[in-house]
Amino acid sequence: MRFSLFTGSCPEWTPDEVAQHCAAQGWDGVEFRIADQAPSATPGFWAGNRATFPLTGLENDAARLVDMSRRSGLALSGLAPYVPLADHANAERVLRVAAQTGAHRVRFTSPKPADDIGFDALFTKARADLEVLQEIARPLGAQVVIQIHHGNIVSTASCARRLVEGLDPQVVAVMHDLGNTTIEGREGLLSLKMGLDILGPYLAHVHIKNAVWQAAGTDEDGVVQWKWAWATLRKGMGDVKAYFRALKAVGYDGWVTLEEFTTELPLEERLADDLAFLKSSAAAAGYP
Repeated sequence: MRFSLFTGSCPEWTPDEVAQHCAAQGWDGVEFRIADQAPSATPGFWAGNRATFPLTGLENDAARLVDMSRRSGLALSGLAPYVPLADHANAERVLRVAAQTGAHRVRFTSPKPADDIGFDALFTKARADLEVLQEIARPLGAQVVIQIHHGNIVSTASCARRLVEGLDPQVVAVMHDLGNTTIEGREGLLSLKMGLDILGPYLAHVHIKNAVWQAAGTDEDGVVQWKWAWATLRKGMGDVKAYFRALKAVGYDGWVTLEEFTTELPLEERLADDLAFLKSSAAAAGYP
């Protein structure tokens, strides 16, 4: 098992600073955020993130990604461009860069439910798009990954398995995410193993973050309203230690990538603490 950091988690650092800090802390790799983002005077997770490479012209940064990886001793665990499955042109651009740099894996975004389009139509189109991306990725030696994500049409392992069923799991696969399934879509009340079991050979990557549901007020009828918020690994509703036990039970031994969107601790301190907790949780589950 190897641990990597999604660079969206450290908006104050440049890519070179990410590599320096991750190498010093003992991470095994990084997953770079790729986006044509909105400018912001203050670096933030979703705008003005300094640890982000632009999607437009990404091919021009391929050599820099390779050099950064070699100098720091960090592997590229994947690329995260937020490209929709339907955007075949940009999908090919990122898949080519993933192949060139050794990142190999690219995670794409599935459609969100829409009031004017039924689920079946969205699902059928997403499947057709995946088939196109499979044929783009196969000769490149790259891998298309869909992320189980709250708020879109693939919020459960069951739905993800249905979407990719019959495709080549070496080319099209699924990313499981503890934090996302804590918000929506977890399978297994007492064990996280069920959702991982459902994915079977399509489980290719794992993301870990955490979240919590909070009361958000009461309406005029006395009904309590709820909202979710990101939480630290130790304080969220997702049981990180149980998650590693479930991963061990299904034989997963690939990348585990941290996404950290809390700010309780200073950046360098919180990432070091997260890595220590991930490693201790994995060791407790029986990983060497």
